[in-house]
Amino acid sequence: MNDGQTTSPVTRQTHEVDTVVIRFAGDSGDGMQLTGTQFTNASALAGNDVGTLPDFPAEIRAPAGTLAGVSGFQVNLSHREIFTPGDNPDVLVAMNPAALKANLEDLPMNGTLIVDREAFSELNLKKAGYSENPLTDGSLDKYQLFAVDITKLTTLALKESGLSNKQVLRCKNFFTLGLMAWLYQRPVDPVLKFISDRFGKNESLCDANTKAFQAGFNFGDTSELFATQYEVRPAEITPGTYRNITGNAALCIGLVAAARCAKLPLFLGSYPITPASDILHELARYKAHDVITFQAEDEIAGVGAALGAAFGGALAITTTSGPGIDLKSETIGLAVKTELPLVVCDIQRGGPSTGLPTKTEQADLLAALYGRHGEAPVVVLAPATPSDCFDVALEAVRIAIKYMTPVYLLSDGYLANGAEPWLLPKVDELPDMEVHFRTDPEGYFPYVRDAETLSRPWVVPGTPGLEHRIGGIESEYLTGNISYAPANHEQMVRLREKKIAGVAREIPPLEVIGPETGDVLVLGWGSTYGAITAGVRRLLGEGRPVAHAHLRYLNPLPRDLGDVLRRYKHVLVPEMNMGHLLRLIRAEYLVDAIGFNKIQGRPFKVDEIVTRVKKLLEEH
Repeated sequence: MNDGQTTSPVTRQTHEVDTVVIRFAGDSGDGMQLTGTQFTNASALAGNDVGTLPDFPAEIRAPAGTLAGVSGFQVNLSHREIFTPGDNPDVLVAMNPAALKANLEDLPMNGTLIVDREAFSELNLKKAGYSENPLTDGSLDKYQLFAVDITKLTTLALKESGLSNKQVLRCKNFFTLGLMAWLYQRPVDPVLKFISDRFGKNESLCDANTKAFQAGFNFGDTSELFATQYEVRPAEITPGTYRNITGNAALCIGLVAAARCAKLPLFLGSYPITPASDILHELARYKAHDVITFQAEDEIAGVGAALGAAFGGALAITTTSGPGIDLKSETIGLAVKTELPLVVCDIQRGGPSTGLPTKTEQADLLAALYGRHGEAPVVVLAPATPSDCFDVALEAVRIAIKYMTPVYLLSDGYLANGAEPWLLPKVDELPDMEVHFRTDPEGYFPYVRDAETLSRPWVVPGTPGLEHRIGGIESEYLTGNISYAPANHEQMVRLREKKIAGVAREIPPLEVIGPETGDVLVLGWGSTYGAITAGVRRLLGEGRPVAHAHLRYLNPLPRDLGDVLRRYKHVLVPEMNMGHLLRLIRAEYLVDAIGFNKIQGRPFKVDEIVTRVKKLLEEH
């Protein structure tokens, strides 16, 4: 690459690394999410395995330059299989003092620190709470510090652009991206294509961002500041077509694919809420695939519209996070009572109340299991990785329409915003879920049940001879007429419970990684999968008698779970809550399981899992 300037070659060495973790951090207006995403996409196209952790500020408009406004994006790239975005960064790119202060404690000694020198002004230092400039007071001597004139060099590269000073400064992230692309030998064509696609309608902005990216790349190539470039070789992966995908995007594609497999129109009734809003935005792009998205005036209207769509014969979805689940609970109970298929996608975040809107947590498991009045059982599933959101979406739809029941899909902010390479499935290998609505009036009753699944028939309203009424008041067995009879109520409650319990017949045997018996079984669910898997693999490599089992089905639980639990001396349950699964395991199986709980809005680190297991082994 060349921006027209004459350059002289600089002799450097190339150092090969297995894995590197890079964290981009800056003000919420510095474009760190875009920078990290494009660096990740380029790395995925280079053949690396990648894992990401975006970190958004909770404040919508936090004061610029303050700790509350810091936005971060961490990416782990490797030539080996990885399961997490990395515990701590090897490289920290800090665009201002606040970003440095908010993230420095995670950078290990001798880690690489790249900062924008001009951003460390007296005003910005004061906003971040620094009394002295860390670039000059010696406090950063234990790191490999590279103070780059990012602001100055970006301004010089764009001095003929005709853009305002504010617009020029918005291009700093592309200068930074260019520098990091050179430093880690990332392919540049995907970034240039992105710039063209994203800013092509505004020629001046497109040209400016391209020049900023080129200037950053050329600065790395011609400056003597960096003596070493780094190479991360491509990973050995299963052949096929891949794309880099976030959990929310995978979930959307899974829902659309499921609707096509079921040959049903898809209806999403939703109200925007972090971190689930992206699903509403993404599905709105699939209008050509018989997808209808309805942004309701509130959470109650969203789920009500979805349930109405289910009654009308559509694949009904509603999306939300914890506060929305509180509001939707009565209508979800109505879906249980009327026995209509409804997929409830709960993208969990920290609570209670508004809590931590942009931070992750596994805080809604008990709400999903029991958060409705009366006896209102539902199926509960949880994906383990961003790409697994696709498969679990398919499974949620399959169960919902086969068993005529609401199904919870419990993702969380970590999975929703995190990304990884996804091997595209073959269309002809997707499950056949075609729905056959009841059309024969002979012997029809609203609550007549299938002998195997106990599900009631799905009838499109207006089908001749199949007119029927369903509602929230308890219904008489078979006829659906309102009934207050005590024995009938118990019969219907037990039938609904038995129907959900019957789903366990289809749950595959629980997969256990590690020895069939041993000292410790680490039992997880949801997004703890990556840290637990990586931690247990490390422990197994050290010869420790440790195993790992992970639950995708949380209600009903796998039929062989009790047998698996009893094969180990100790069961450790890491969760990003105060012990929801732990309570369930102890109550259902009378196993003296031990909880390992983290409630910080951040996912588990691999070292945390390893340290806790070792402590448990030493204690016993």
